[in-house]
Amino acid sequence: MRFVETILPGAFIVEIDKLVDERGFFARTWCSREFSEHGLPSDIKQTSTSFNAVKGTLRGMHFSSPPCKEGKLVRCTSGRILDIIIDIRPDSPAFLQHIKVELSAELRNALYVPPGFAHGYQTLESNTEIYYMMTEEYKPGHADGFRWDDPVFAIEWPEEEKVILDRDNSYLDFDESKVRGFFGYYG
Repeated sequence: MRFVETILPGAFIVEIDKLVDERGFFARTWCSREFSEHGLPSDIKQTSTSFNAVKGTLRGMHFSSPPCKEGKLVRCTSGRILDIIIDIRPDSPAFLQHIKVELSAELRNALYVPPGFAHGYQTLESNTEIYYMMTEEYKPGHADGFRWDDPVFAIEWPEEEKVILDRDNSYLDFDESKVRGFFGYYG
């Protein structure tokens, strides 16, 4: 695997190394030792999948609040998405910055999202499936979010037509008081 560090501290694009032969290829997509060598959590507590029937489906911007330290490795196993993460750690030099990464079944890449980040994506094709590996079990009392179209983040989403859950549409705009408790917690 290749770990490509992004401009957001602790966030990595993870690319596979294919061993190709006449049958196709074989590639490792997870190795606790390699994640540890890059300073990333290597203990997976939960895996989940998300299926999106319609192109333009938008999920986000979700995050987990302390004491939850949920990191996740996000991989698109069918179709394509534009994955977006925002650094919402007040003590980070990249506070409120975001990156966009296209993840697809064809590219077979993944994005490691550190604790203290908001995460969301939009499907670029119908019938898209996402696979998550998480370092914490889901804790509903610590699940929160900000609006996907909050002007503070100025995210340009690629698809005009959007399928959005009412919950995601009802999140409030960014409020720094929601992340003050993050200070030093995710460092």
